[in-house]
Amino acid sequence: MSIDGQSAAGPDQSAHPTAGAITLRRAVIVGGNRIPFARAGGAYAKSSNQDMLTAALDGLIARFGLQDERLGEVAAGAVLKHSRDFNLTREAVLGSALSAETPAYDLQQACATGLETVVGLSNKIKLGQIDSAIAGGVDSASDAPVVVSEGLREVILDLNRAKTLPQRLQILSRLRPKDLAPLAPGTAEPRTGLSMGEHQALTTAQWKVSREAQDELALNSHRNLAAAYGAGFFDDLITPYRGLSRDGNMRADTSAEKLASLKPVFGRNLGADATMTAGNSTPLTDGASTVLLASDEWADARDLPKLAAVVDAEAAAVDFVHGKDGLLMAPVFAVPRLLARHNLTLADIDYFEIHEAFAATVLSTLAAWEDEDFGRTRLGLDGALGKVDRARLNVNGSSLAAGHPFAATGGRIVASLAKLLHAKGSTDGRPARGLVSVCAAGGQGVVAILESV
Repeated sequence: MSIDGQSAAGPDQSAHPTAGAITLRRAVIVGGNRIPFARAGGAYAKSSNQDMLTAALDGLIARFGLQDERLGEVAAGAVLKHSRDFNLTREAVLGSALSAETPAYDLQQACATGLETVVGLSNKIKLGQIDSAIAGGVDSASDAPVVVSEGLREVILDLNRAKTLPQRLQILSRLRPKDLAPLAPGTAEPRTGLSMGEHQALTTAQWKVSREAQDELALNSHRNLAAAYGAGFFDDLITPYRGLSRDGNMRADTSAEKLASLKPVFGRNLGADATMTAGNSTPLTDGASTVLLASDEWADARDLPKLAAVVDAEAAAVDFVHGKDGLLMAPVFAVPRLLARHNLTLADIDYFEIHEAFAATVLSTLAAWEDEDFGRTRLGLDGALGKVDRARLNVNGSSLAAGHPFAATGGRIVASLAKLLHAKGSTDGRPARGLVSVCAAGGQGVVAILESV
């Protein structure tokens, strides 16, 4: 059943021939590495995307003894890129301890970049095209590109083409004082002019998400992240960088009272319905993350650990410009399609990792899945998709506490979840299953299922 083009039902598999079908291998997550995330303008203010991605790569290489190794591929990306970063990932590889013969390329899908690199490289491993890969992402809000005005850009280009001094003087005479003012970097949606926070404020009001619920989620994120650090969970997932050994945004001493004292920063035109503050929203962040992927054979030959398998993934998009869905609600539609393809329900998931772009994003998503009418009319189900057990949600903290360097978030989530699933699977004596959900700018979302090995 398809309603509004967003049915939970998958494609018709009967249309695909089976003769000569390729036998898919398993793609496993060996481990991950990231640098601690830092608030923009802080410890990494002078670090470029290439600097941070290279540091994350070298930490991963050192951890698993990959020095001078030629891997199948490295794919990573950044949302905020300078023009000089046209070959960012390849340059990071060339600056790392990997073999220079390792192919590398950039991929970008806004905040889903890191997860999408994991999905794409895993599929290549499953098909037998490569045996090993590193997925990753990086972003620097501190080093965001500053854009010159259109008038100045045209003058610079024309000057480059000019042949004589009179021609150059004529071109320079076109400049006006207003042309010299740079355009401030921003992440507003081009088709609406609204920032991500302003879009989410509308969705927050639509789903009637309370301020108290948002602050509670934010508080749990900080507490869970601090507890995970205290337990040593991140000891083999993070390498120190520029004096940081822990995420700079984490506030282990925050409280419900402190969060409640903050004033709204998004949706202030909504009056009493303005509930989104700096405390229940992610800050601008710098950081990089990497994930090592492999076939079973490649990992076994090197006696490397195998934490979890990348089972499957699904992407979705919503019409946030003309439609009724919020900018960050695409995962709401992607998850039921992915679960249906594997005959699973939310109750079959051991751990949920839902990216905390804003506390209200997570809560709006959960509200949609719990809504009977939404399940019937928008997801094509018999009723609500179901309820997520909060005890299984973001148990080691997420973006509200760690921060959100756009393209690096997916790698952080995947590496942490793989380790978590491996531990649970080993303890329970059965495979543990996890769900990753990442919303992205442009009304997109990417979700994935991981399973312990």
